[in-house]
Amino acid sequence: MLNLPTAKPLHSYNKYWAECFGPAPYLPMSRAEMDKLGWDSCDIIIVTGDAYVDHPSFGMAIIGRLLEAQGFRVGIIAQPDWRSKKDFMALGKPNLFFGVTAGNMDSMINRYTADRKPRSDDAYTPGGVGCKRPDRSVLAYSQRCKEAWPDVPLLIGGIEASLRRIAHYDYWQDAVRHSILLDAAADMLFYGNAERALVEVAHRIAAGEKISDITDVRGTAFIRRDTPANWWELDSTRVDMPGKIDRMINPYLNPREMDDCEQKRRNEAYYVVDISTLNMPRKLPRDHTVIRLPSFEKVTADKVLYAHASRVLHMETNPGNARALVQKHGDVDVWLNPPPIPLTTEEMDYVFASPFARMPHPAYKGEKIPAYEMIRFSVNIMRGCFGGCTFCSITEHEGRIMQNRSQESILHEVEEIRDKVPGFTGVISDLGGPTANMYRLACKDPQIEAACRRPSCVFPGICENLNTDHKPLTALYRAARKLPGIKKILIGSGLRYDLAVTDPEYVKELVTHHVGGYLKIAPEHTENEPLSKMMKPGMGAYDEFKQLFEKFTREAGKEQYLIPYFIAAHPGTTDEDMLNLALWLKKNNFRADQVQAFYPSPMATATAMYHTHKNPLRRVNYKSEQVDVVDDPGRRKLHKAFLRYHDSNNWPLLREALQRMGRADLIGDGPQHLIPRDQPTTAAYQSPRRKNSQQAHQKRTRPGGKMLTQHTGLPPRSQGVSSKKTAQPRSKNSQHKGK
Repeated sequence: MLNLPTAKPLHSYNKYWAECFGPAPYLPMSRAEMDKLGWDSCDIIIVTGDAYVDHPSFGMAIIGRLLEAQGFRVGIIAQPDWRSKKDFMALGKPNLFFGVTAGNMDSMINRYTADRKPRSDDAYTPGGVGCKRPDRSVLAYSQRCKEAWPDVPLLIGGIEASLRRIAHYDYWQDAVRHSILLDAAADMLFYGNAERALVEVAHRIAAGEKISDITDVRGTAFIRRDTPANWWELDSTRVDMPGKIDRMINPYLNPREMDDCEQKRRNEAYYVVDISTLNMPRKLPRDHTVIRLPSFEKVTADKVLYAHASRVLHMETNPGNARALVQKHGDVDVWLNPPPIPLTTEEMDYVFASPFARMPHPAYKGEKIPAYEMIRFSVNIMRGCFGGCTFCSITEHEGRIMQNRSQESILHEVEEIRDKVPGFTGVISDLGGPTANMYRLACKDPQIEAACRRPSCVFPGICENLNTDHKPLTALYRAARKLPGIKKILIGSGLRYDLAVTDPEYVKELVTHHVGGYLKIAPEHTENEPLSKMMKPGMGAYDEFKQLFEKFTREAGKEQYLIPYFIAAHPGTTDEDMLNLALWLKKNNFRADQVQAFYPSPMATATAMYHTHKNPLRRVNYKSEQVDVVDDPGRRKLHKAFLRYHDSNNWPLLREALQRMGRADLIGDGPQHLIPRDQPTTAAYQSPRRKNSQQAHQKRTRPGGKMLTQHTGLPPRSQGVSSKKTAQPRSKNSQHKGK
């Protein structure tokens, strides 16, 4: 157990009076469904950018069913027409509040590629069609909710809101934007896994509290005008010469009034502390200490301050020691309470025990929803990730404390799939989570875990305090395989191979029984400099895992292959680094089918590097380390071309680059060369991109012609799939993932 502040268990609340209606077959999406259930109104209405799938891998279902279990009547407005308020009035006026989320995936990442080109598809929409949600969906939906029912409290959450909770760099505008809380004009923002916070807030609103008076719930953000009395404020608004923050004095006060104002301020139990001095108690009360970040205006004008703010934010993410944060936007403050207390195993079981139909809502009339098709036979066994990869949104959103379900709960869900889901053939497609093999891994000492500020438990090496025992996971695999009617358990989640090699027995179990021909792992790069900016291990761990994988594959008498994924154009990557990666791919006879360049998601540490050219993994100042950033479209294209060195369409670009880099020795027709000297004619050569699907499948399944795919480290492309393939989503709350 973590040495954390106590939290009220989710299942200990007195249920709201509407529990008498009981659970609904599906949460209603129309007035006709409400009438059938005997409802005259909804207590809470969830607006989401995804199609409504009543499955625990979909945020609106997790949150909706949890609130239903608390006794509330919950309606769903899924993928509404945002051009008017009509769809937002379809279920009537909610009694308590609107809950708005963009869905399981950030709407901008959902709608645009890493090159800012519009996507034509949407895995979370019936038929996979695109354009069913607007850009910045949370903002559009919030505006329409306010137009429909101006006096109803508006609560926002989900991955889109969570990663935009402070001033953040927006890749699509190439500018710093306000906290989404201000732009959405919302009453409260929920970040991270919001079950605990949302249940508490819902009951307090139901009991008559005003939303504006609820300011003490962890995992929430809201607007304040000033720091309240009895709080210590730590000044972190500057990097070189931090100093005391003075309140702005009203220039229209006469001297007498000013004296009175000053005297009143001195009498207030309000403190501003310069963090570079000792003018403070030895130990400040953590629950009454707030860190002031540089203001929106300052981080917009000064990239060094932006990098500094990013560093401070990421240092305050451990729920065991994090303090509140505040950032001024104009004349108001955006206040962030400390992160939520992670759910216990009992609470995780409670959340996943809801009566999910495990199917899309009948309103879709059986039309296929690609994201659902990918996860319909998979089970989420945990949340969180302590890897801390800088390009990834999991740790920032779900936290680095693992939240695990019990084996009994997981096996029960496997049986539910077996008995209830149409089309089940006996194969479970995944028992996993953000990372396949972090189940029940945690710090050996709860006191150390609660006090730790390391952004990763496995970088630059595995922490000596981390328990890496995979026995509980191995036992789970074995128990699941023994269930009647279960023919095969596959592991589809990305594997953290540097952890796996610490337990060869786990690797043997995995390779012998749970690999469906290919196993996905993510070295991301071969060179130390980009790896250090990603916080990923070196290739030594990959080589060690590869040896174990091949050894146990031979012993099992199987033909199985590793599929490593790589990122192009990540901050800290030089052209020479990409060349060396291409040479490694050629040496190991890997051919990448589809690749993707680094995608700067809001609030990620790597995004701060991309925007500021500074490294927030170390102390930031005006003379600190400069990061080589690949923000020029030409260089981004070149880095992607190195990953697809075998594609003739890339050869002219690569020839020019190799000559410029003084590596013309790699141009030629011998086995030691990277690319040919001459460009083939169309008749003589057909690019791998133009192969038909049968040829591509043949290449994918033969040794020495292995196809790779690439992931972005962003939700929901969290399982190593490329931007052109359907992504496999993970279980998320009304907020949200990418390992």
